[in-house]
Amino acid sequence: MKYEQFRRICLALPEAEEVETWGEATFRVRGRIFAMGAPEGRSVSVKATLDDQAGLVAMDPRTFSVSAYTGRFGWVTVRLAGLAPQLGERLLKNAWERTAPRVTPRPRRGDPRR
Repeated sequence: MKYEQFRRICLALPEAEEVETWGEATFRVRGRIFAMGAPEGRSVSVKATLDDQAGLVAMDPRTFSVSAYTGRFGWVTVRLAGLAPQLGERLLKNAWERTAPRVTPRPRRGDPRR
């Protein structure tokens, strides 16, 4: 998978947006990060559960590794060259689902959308 494919998949998810942070693109839903990477980079980081992280690393340690700093929360570093597009789509959809709010917040009193 190429970075542009990764980016397209991220931005195709509902309410996803790209925000540059720490010199990298972060992909967010309602302000919460579910994936990040840089166009010139060879790898990206994707939010996962600790169980999924362990399974991915065991399945293909050349493509998947525990992310520095955020790995203790389940984040996984993914080498793009080793990632099949179908698996990439599934990983990003799962990351988005883990991150997106479960319910839509109700408008506050005095909110014109009310």
